[in-house]
Amino acid sequence: SMAAPSAPRPPRPRKEPQPLVIPRSAAEEQRLRLERLMRNPEKTVPIPEKLNEWAPRPPPEFVRDVMGSSAGAGSGEFHVYRHLRRREYQRQDFMDAMAEKQRLDEEFQKKLERNKMMAEEQTAKRRRKRQKLKEKKLQAKKNKLEQKKQEK
Repeated sequence: SMAAPSAPRPPRPRKEPQPLVIPRSAAEEQRLRLERLMRNPEKTVPIPEKLNEWAPRPPPEFVRDVMGSSAGAGSGEFHVYRHLRRREYQRQDFMDAMAEKQRLDEEFQKKLERNKMMAEEQTAKRRRKRQKLKEKKLQAKKNKLEQKKQEK
């Protein structure tokens, strides 16, 4: 027993069918996306938030009753040990990767600083050269004036 609609619903506005375009390059894909966004400029654009990077869970404070490999170790003990070991290796790999990333970041920053310094040195050198030329020209002008005065 469905409730009869009290008023007929107005038909939804039909979207005009879009031609299917398969992008052939990254640039074309970007262009298509932009065009799609610009079709309706009033519509808000969802900007995804930066996902925080994955980090391994910290090592356990203490590991309870880990059986040795001798008698008395149940059939499940090896799996417990295996999981702990895998997690620890993963944690160490993560720490190594983070250290490497930090090292690369520092190297990059140093490189940027070096490039900036070199660029500034070049600029200063060129500035000095320009100043020298300017002074030479002024001196030449003065000499010319002096010669004219002496000729008169």
